[in-house]
Amino acid sequence: MGKYYQPEIETMPREQLKALQSERLVQQIHHVYENVPYYRAKMEQAGVTPEDIHGIEDLHKLPFLSKNDLRDAYPYGLLAKPLKDCVRIQSTSGTTGRRVVAFYTQHDIDLWEDCCARAIVAAGGSNEDVVQVCYGYGLFTGGPGLNGGSHKVGSLTLPMSSGNTERQLQFMEDLEATILCCTPSYALYLAESAIESGVRDRLKLRAGIFGAEAWTEEMRHDIEDKLGIKAYDIYGLTELSGPGVSFECEEQKGMHVNEDHFIVEIIDPETGEVLPEGSKGELVFTSITKEAFPMIRYRTRDICVLNPTPCSCGRTHIRMSKPMGRSDDMLIIRGVNVFPSQIETVLLNQGMPANYQIIIDRVNNTDTFDIEVEMTDALFADSVAAIANKEKEIIAALRAMLGISAKVHLVAPKSITRSEGKAVRVVDKRKLY
Repeated sequence: MGKYYQPEIETMPREQLKALQSERLVQQIHHVYENVPYYRAKMEQAGVTPEDIHGIEDLHKLPFLSKNDLRDAYPYGLLAKPLKDCVRIQSTSGTTGRRVVAFYTQHDIDLWEDCCARAIVAAGGSNEDVVQVCYGYGLFTGGPGLNGGSHKVGSLTLPMSSGNTERQLQFMEDLEATILCCTPSYALYLAESAIESGVRDRLKLRAGIFGAEAWTEEMRHDIEDKLGIKAYDIYGLTELSGPGVSFECEEQKGMHVNEDHFIVEIIDPETGEVLPEGSKGELVFTSITKEAFPMIRYRTRDICVLNPTPCSCGRTHIRMSKPMGRSDDMLIIRGVNVFPSQIETVLLNQGMPANYQIIIDRVNNTDTFDIEVEMTDALFADSVAAIANKEKEIIAALRAMLGISAKVHLVAPKSITRSEGKAVRVVDKRKLY
């Protein structure tokens, strides 16, 4: 298959690519204006009409969309196609327990799978490969995205989902998997399990496509050494489609953004002003080919740098750095989006004071997630059994809200250190950036 899945698009001259983006942007703004009352109202408020948008040079005139808009418009307020034209949803957790639900037409799914197929081919994949997908399936975009991409490439696809490590390794060995797709922390866990169980030298893996959580260059080298593979980064958001918004090529010097589907900008997170290429700022995406759920100037809150210089792989699409942090308080723990506000909601519902501290670390390549919560004076005076029961109740309520489990430690009133009168809410000990 060669090194590109869609060579004419992936190596398109920049001028041509920009002309294509302009044409698609103009069409998309008309589509959204006519079919999404929520966004039309935002445009009217900003004093912009579709006639003001002639191409990408006018993008800055359009209003931003944020996580808050998705929450306010939940579930159908940003839908741009009739429900009868939609064939699927995918979802991610939202800021206050309301989830982000993204809609797809069959055409949207086809384009998303093309993007994932490009990532697989960029990692050296072809129809000769056996691709083991250990991202979660279901509402999470990781499994379905890479699964569809692998089908498009023509690879034999093992739709394993996550967990059940013994079975993962058995299939990996017996079916001679060559490409592994999962979170980087799970890749390391699999690597260590393969070494411990003695199957490591019988594996045929040569590449891995890893995303959905932050990981360092050190972690990349660790995975590459332990599994004897080349590890590629992939980036995506449910709001935009899922993995495959951008991906690494063999150069591993930034992730190529699929610019025929997404226009990318870097803005100042404080002022919203568009920054010149090469500046560090917040990543903003506009989806120019999505039918059902098009995001216009969607603020990701990821802090990044774009690199417009030509890449020696021959792809002309702009490259983005690994996200270098976030401009909001969202944490990504074991691939799941967690907001301190969600934790606060649970604690208040449980009758606890909002004095807490979240402590995150990475031990043996898996995120640990502990929450220390100050007790009320009444609870502090209670029996050990009553305190243990309360901890269990909070753990269950947090799991219901977040979808992952945390360890909860109830501590004495006023024992969490406060700096400048405020408690430090999050202590993230992971070395991610």
